[in-house]
Amino acid sequence: MKQLNLTRKTGHDLTYIMLGKIHLLAGDLDKAIEIYKKAVEFSPENTELLTTLGLLYLQVGIYQKAFEHLGNALTYDPVNYKAILAAGSMMQTHGDFDVALTKYRVIASAVPESPPLWNNIGMCFFGKKKYVAAISCLKRANYLAPFDWKILYNLGLVHLTMQQYASAFHFLSAAINFQPKMGELYMLLAVALTNLEDTENAKRAYAEAVRLDKYNPLVNLNYAVLLYNQGEKRDALAQYQEMEKKVNLLKDSSSLEYDSEMVETAQKLGAALQVGEALVWTKPVKDPKSKQRTTSTSKAASFQQPLGSNQALGQAMSSAAAYSKLPSGRRGHK
Repeated sequence: MKQLNLTRKTGHDLTYIMLGKIHLLAGDLDKAIEIYKKAVEFSPENTELLTTLGLLYLQVGIYQKAFEHLGNALTYDPVNYKAILAAGSMMQTHGDFDVALTKYRVIASAVPESPPLWNNIGMCFFGKKKYVAAISCLKRANYLAPFDWKILYNLGLVHLTMQQYASAFHFLSAAINFQPKMGELYMLLAVALTNLEDTENAKRAYAEAVRLDKYNPLVNLNYAVLLYNQGEKRDALAQYQEMEKKVNLLKDSSSLEYDSEMVETAQKLGAALQVGEALVWTKPVKDPKSKQRTTSTSKAASFQQPLGSNQALGQAMSSAAAYSKLPSGRRGHK
């Protein structure tokens, strides 16, 4: 009788899983979440259901519930690969790199050839400013998954941070081949080209970034800095005004705070363009750990001088396992 009940329960679990997958294929996340919630009520110790529900909550941005369900999955299965990867990626987002690395260490020996795992370990080292270790881990991830655009993006980002612009150009170009509709990739490519003194192609890359990315004000800010440094003040002003529009839209729709260096660069550019210093933002980022999200690293002296080499950092991207959301450039993506 006990065996019969177990068989029935397993059958019910599979029914819920298949129903959930059908809603996912149809793109209906809300219905998929409802199905998996019922499944977890029916089988509260099923780690696959708990993990999937946690990943879905992670995708829709309900982080507290995501962490709760992933934590429950790890309670029943402490070496659950997907749950550890997803929980670790959430810790990275909040700057808890050492805690995330501790979690990843648990599964590194069990799944030594996982590209998302080595990608996330690499970006933990990036967050800790250990760039050589970050590149080593990302190169291993790239060897295991040469066509994964997120890993290529991250390699480009780390090389850009280390001012190795030719290498950054190589990896960012490769990432664009696999993800040609992501504006932030073109922005970072433009930064590399600017530092390689290829201004014309940098402008083309920025123009494509502006066309594709309707949310990220950093794209317009970096483009404006380049144009200003080239003496094209009218076009720089147009990009500056576009940046302000995006900031206003984001201010209305979210509580996003901006990196202090980005704000400072924007204020200096505004003064140089004689549009005043009363910008629509006033709050710099409080947590220095979050600097690796959407960040400008332009080193502007006084506004009488050129406004710097307009480098830029995009957000660090960790692969959170299945169902991870495609970054829009608004936050900075996981």
